[in-house]
Amino acid sequence: MPSADATRVPGMPDPLLPLLTLARDLRWTWRPELRALFSTLDRPAWEHVRGNALAFLHVASRVALARAAEDPEYLSRLAQAVASLDAEDAALPDHPAARQMAERGERVGYFCAEFGLTEWLPIYAGGLGVLAGDHLKSASDLAIPLAAVGLFYREGYFRQRVDPAGRQWEDNPVLDPNALPLELPRAPSGEEPVVSMRIGDREVRLLVHCARVGRVPLLLLDAHLPENDEADRGITARLYSGDVENRIRQEIALGIGGLRALDLLELRPKIRHMNEGHAAFVTLERIRQLIREEGLSFAEARELAAAGNVFTTHTPVPAGIDRFPPELLRRYFGGFVEELGISFEEFLQLGRENPENPAEFFSMAVLALRLSAHANAVSQLHARVARRLWSGLMPQLPPEEVPIHPITNGVHPPTWTAPEMAALRIGENAETLDRAAFWQRHEELRARLVRRCRQKLEDLERERGSSPLDVEAAVGVLDPRALTVGFARRFATYKRAALIFHDPERLARLLHQPGRPVQLIFAGKAHPHDEPGKQVMQTIVRFTQLPEFRGKVVFLAGYGIQLARTLVAGCDVWLNNPIRPLEASGTSGMKAALNGAVNVSVLDGWWDEAPYEQAGFPIGERREDTDDEEVAASLYEVLEREVIPLFYDRDPQGLPAGWIEKMIASASQIARLFSSDRMVTEYLEYCYWPGAERIRTLRENPARLRELVATGDQGPARLSLE
Repeated sequence: MPSADATRVPGMPDPLLPLLTLARDLRWTWRPELRALFSTLDRPAWEHVRGNALAFLHVASRVALARAAEDPEYLSRLAQAVASLDAEDAALPDHPAARQMAERGERVGYFCAEFGLTEWLPIYAGGLGVLAGDHLKSASDLAIPLAAVGLFYREGYFRQRVDPAGRQWEDNPVLDPNALPLELPRAPSGEEPVVSMRIGDREVRLLVHCARVGRVPLLLLDAHLPENDEADRGITARLYSGDVENRIRQEIALGIGGLRALDLLELRPKIRHMNEGHAAFVTLERIRQLIREEGLSFAEARELAAAGNVFTTHTPVPAGIDRFPPELLRRYFGGFVEELGISFEEFLQLGRENPENPAEFFSMAVLALRLSAHANAVSQLHARVARRLWSGLMPQLPPEEVPIHPITNGVHPPTWTAPEMAALRIGENAETLDRAAFWQRHEELRARLVRRCRQKLEDLERERGSSPLDVEAAVGVLDPRALTVGFARRFATYKRAALIFHDPERLARLLHQPGRPVQLIFAGKAHPHDEPGKQVMQTIVRFTQLPEFRGKVVFLAGYGIQLARTLVAGCDVWLNNPIRPLEASGTSGMKAALNGAVNVSVLDGWWDEAPYEQAGFPIGERREDTDDEEVAASLYEVLEREVIPLFYDRDPQGLPAGWIEKMIASASQIARLFSSDRMVTEYLEYCYWPGAERIRTLRENPARLRELVATGDQGPARLSLE
C-alpha cells in the first residue's frame, strides 16, 4: 500500500499512520471491519462526522489517538488489516478469464459521467452513478483488472433544499479536493498528472485526481486550474448542468481526455467500456491512436478499435440521448477529423441514425453503437425495447435480432446490506434461519429509520425557525411498528411518484385502518431543469401537510447515498410504479430486497424478470398501454387485499410468519440474482474477455483484419463478434 502523508493530519501518532492510507482507500465504505478501526477510537467524533473516515482523523480526540498508539491489541488489528489488504491487492483473480487478462497486462477502462461511491465524494446524481460505483466495487472484490475514468465536479451535482411549499432549491457548495478521499497520482514518467488537450479553439489542461476504490483506480479529471481560461475551468464545474455547448465540452474531456489520462499513468486499456453515451468520443480517440501509432487506415483502425469497445445503453427513449447540432461538432472536431483521415461529412455520418440526412443531429448513442463490437441493455425487457429503438440502424435485420444483449444491472451487497442483516448470512441460511431473531433485527432497523426521519425533520423545522408546536409535531411523526412503505428515487415524471395519491380518500382509509397502520416515506431529487418533476415533488409535499396524512406521510429532503442506505434497510415495502417500459432497469428495489424489504412494483425493468411471486407483489398488467387509473387501482387492491393482511397476520408468537417468508425469499433469491458481482462477471465473460481475444486474433492475423475491411461491412450490423 502507498505510504501515508502525516502532514495532512496534525498530531497523528506515527504508529497510526496506516489509518490515513486506509481512509483514502474506499474499501472502508463497504468493509465493516475497516470502519471499526475508526469508529472504536472515538465514537462521539465518528458520529459527529457521520462516518466520514478522512474527516474523522482530523476531529478525533488526540488523547484517544495517543492511547490507541500505545494499545498493542489495537495496533495488532490495524497491522492485520493492512496486511490483509496488501495480500488482497497482490492476489490474482479467481476467474480464469480475468486471471489471463491480468497476467497479460490487459486492462478494462470504464468510462462514466458520474460515480456514486460514497456520500463523501458527491460527484453523482442518481442511479447511473451509483451503478457505476457498485461496478467498481465488485471489480475490486473480484480482482478484475479495471481502471475507471470520470470528471471531478468542483460543485458536485447539487445539495437539495425543499421549502414548506414543496419547492426544490439547489445549492452547489464548492468541494475541496484536499478534504476528499483523493490523491494526485504519480505518472511513471515523472510528469505531473496533467493532460493537455485542445477543446474548441483553446488548449485546456486537466488535472488528474485519483480515488482508490480498493484495487480499482478511479481517475477524475479537473479543469479548475489557474492556467485555464475562466470559461474552460467551468467544464468540470457541475454535473449535468449548463447548456449544450458545455455538455459537449464535458464529453470531450471525459472520452478523449480520459483515455489520454490513462495513457499518462501507463494504464492504457485493452477494452473501453462506456457506461452510457456520454463517453462515446473515446471511440474516436482510440481510432486516432491506432492511425498515428501504427499507421493503420481509418477503416482498419475502426475495425480493431471496435473489437475492444463495449457500450451499455440505459435509456429506453430517444429523448434520453445526448445529441449535438452539426455546427457544434464542426466547431469542436474540425482539426480532430483531419487526423482521422476522413471527410467531415463521413465523420458526421458516424453519429446519425440516417447517415444521409444532413439535418440530423449527431447522437452519442449512435456513435457508440456504430463503433462498438459489444452493446448491451440493462435488463431483459430493456433489451427488447432497445432493439426496437435502434432497429433503424440495422434495417436488414428483424428487430429481435438486433445485437443488443441484456446484462441486467445488479447492486453491491456489502454496500447496501445493513450490517445487522449481513451478519445473518441469509442467502446461505434461508432454511435454518431463526425467524424470530431475523424479525427482531428488521424491527430494530425500522425503528432506527423512524428515529432518523424524526431527527431529520426536527432539524429542518429548527433550521426554518418554526414554532415549538411544529418542532414537536416533527418529533412525533411515524410509528416505529407500523407497516412502512418507501419510495425514494429520481423525480422523473415517468416514475409516477405521486401515483399512490391518485385516490386520496381511498389512500387515507388504507393508512388509518384500526390496528393495521400504514405509513409512507418519500425521498428523491428532481433535475434542476425538470420543472414537471419538481411539480410532482411539490404535490407530494402538499399531501404530507393535509390533516389526514400529517404524521403518516413524510418527505425527506437531501436524498443521497447515506439516506438511501437507511431507507432500504428499514422499510417493509419498496414501492415502484413507473410507466412500463420506461424503467430500463432500476436498482433501488434490489437494495431494499437485500435487507428483506418486499417489492411492490409494476412489471418493468429488473422486476419483470425477478421471482416476484415469491419475493414480492406485482401490480398492473404486463402491458405497455396501462394508464394511471388502471395501475393505481391495482396498487390499492394489492395493498388492501394482499400486502396489509399478510403483514399484520401474526402467529401465536406474534410473528408475521407469511410475511417473514416473503422477506427471506427477497433477501436470498434477489441477492443472488441481482448482485453486482454477477453483473460484472457477465461483462467479463460476454464482453471484456471476448473483446480481448478478438483483438489478439486480429493482431496475430493482419490478413483477417484486411479481409474484414475489404468487405466494407463495418456498419452497425457487425456489432457482435462472430
